[in-house]
Amino acid sequence: MPEASPEPEKLLFICSLNRWRSPTAERIFDNHPHYEARSAGTEPGARVRVTAGHLGWADFIFVMERRHADRLREKFGEELGGKRVVVLRIPDKYRSGDSQLVALLQHKLAEHRSLL
Repeated sequence: MPEASPEPEKLLFICSLNRWRSPTAERIFDNHPHYEARSAGTEPGARVRVTAGHLGWADFIFVMERRHADRLREKFGEELGGKRVVVLRIPDKYRSGDSQLVALLQHKLAEHRSLL
């Protein structure tokens, strides 16, 4: 009988408005056999605003800036339930899909390979 493949790790990427950085990070993992990715934003005008459900779903949470981590802890402290929040330190100066943004995300995520 074939061995069951393991469940994919669930990655959540968060920026402010969920328009450029976090959706770009999410797309990097489209059709990846080992990871499932989603994205959300912290601000009221976000395309998809982060909820407790997102945090509960995620195995790993990556935020673009420290202020995003602070906002999550402030609003969802209990829901984070000891989950590690990794700050990637990627400034809000790139457009969605920008090749420099993709390269920077790949580089930063490689630094955290031990998590993944």
